[in-house]
Amino acid sequence: MTAPATADAPADRPRRLPTTDVEITIALRRVVVGVLLMALGAVLGILIASEADPIDLDAWWNGAMGSWNPGFVPIAFALDFLGGGWFATYVVPLGGALLLVLARRPRSALVFLAASIVSVAVVQLVKSMFGRVRPEEMLVISDHGSFPSGHTANAATIAVIAVIVFPRLWVALVGGAWVFAMAFSRTHVHAHWLSDTVGGALFGAGAALVVAGAFTVMLERERSLG
Repeated sequence: MTAPATADAPADRPRRLPTTDVEITIALRRVVVGVLLMALGAVLGILIASEADPIDLDAWWNGAMGSWNPGFVPIAFALDFLGGGWFATYVVPLGGALLLVLARRPRSALVFLAASIVSVAVVQLVKSMFGRVRPEEMLVISDHGSFPSGHTANAATIAVIAVIVFPRLWVALVGGAWVFAMAFSRTHVHAHWLSDTVGGALFGAGAALVVAGAFTVMLERERSLG
């Protein structure tokens, strides 16, 4: 004969597992690293804003891109479409979330959507704060504010979440290559200075880590199931 369930502990309610020390450590590590990356991005932005003219490395790189292989321009135009505008704002987050749901990672899908939203919000806020002018030779149409690169930030956010959800070496390599290709393409079409892409990578990766850190317990337990 079993004892009747009390009002405080219904018999059909699943027992919630306590948060482990390992999960707490992982969460704190992600949040701290994420905040540090975004802080570095902010410091970079302040250093850039303190200069009246583009920093020497930016000016040199922008000039070098003008004489680099023109055959890469069509690829850069394709990456411009994939990494920004309505496609990156709606199709990429929703499509990525759908793929994660199909891979039986619904919680990861929610985290990816949250990270994408936070990354975009952070980038737009920083853009409005610094209002950096883009290179005059720009070959594509972009919004105001060169620092940081939103395309590169989006790529970094995708790469970081992908590695967290699927911690494999090949995922990290593909993610890193995607971020590099996006950053290079933005400077190749003169949409950004080189330092803009560095800042974009810092803010995008940092935002993703902070969001992932906030949902670490949910992510780790979903991954342990499958």
